[in-house]
Amino acid sequence: MARIVVVFDFDKTIIDCDSDNWVIDELGATDMFNELLPTMPWNSLMDRMMKELHDQGKTIEDVEEVLQRTPIHPRVVPAIKAAHALGCDLRIVSDANLFFIETILKHLGLRDYFSEINTNPSFVDEEGRLRIFPYHDFHKSSHGCSLCPPNMCKGVIIKRIQASVTEEEEEKKFIYLGDGSGDYCPSLKLRDGNYVMPRKNFPLWDLICKNPLLIKAEIHEWIDGEDLERILLGLISKISLEENSHFFSADCKLQTISVSAQALPKALPVQQ
Repeated sequence: MARIVVVFDFDKTIIDCDSDNWVIDELGATDMFNELLPTMPWNSLMDRMMKELHDQGKTIEDVEEVLQRTPIHPRVVPAIKAAHALGCDLRIVSDANLFFIETILKHLGLRDYFSEINTNPSFVDEEGRLRIFPYHDFHKSSHGCSLCPPNMCKGVIIKRIQASVTEEEEEKKFIYLGDGSGDYCPSLKLRDGNYVMPRKNFPLWDLICKNPLLIKAEIHEWIDGEDLERILLGLISKISLEENSHFFSADCKLQTISVSAQALPKALPVQQ
């Protein structure tokens, strides 16, 4: 079983934009979106916008075509493939929606690299309209976290993943990559010996910098896809080499990672 669990946010982490905004902007519905934004939660608004676009004659194929043009840094796909090839368990925790994420991943040839996608459910109904629903039905109850939006607490999801993998015999190391304020709560749930990779100068980074002592995990910032690839593969190599120094395994894939010769960036210094 994989010893390393790598958890990715999706928007502005795997892809280089917000997938909701990308679709709305590319299909010419920005003004309507901005008008309705103050009147309802974001998740509910995206479902409403899919109705409005459908009523205007936009098809699900139009949405797919836009998603297939989503900007992504050229080093992100190789980074994901390399991490998977090295035996890591890759998962997604995202406040986007399943249709958007799966459409993009399938277009990039990455869908099968992820063991789990945790996101807002969505489906195409009998009329050909995309329906989007909240991961957590906040109309029925609250998830109880003041740090997160009402439809999703990523911290709850991370705790569930942690609980599920601790049922296995070997200890797991977590690497969490994210950028937004919604990624702060799960970063707080990471334990000592884990790693968090916040995108520099994005909301998650800003929140962590306010009080790094609240984060138990080791912090490694990144700027773009090239940084993401170098640092992620460097951490995987570091974890592998540390484990192999205690428990040598001749067939361990991670031991041969070429990036291990590179110097790993220093962790974020903690101001006293």
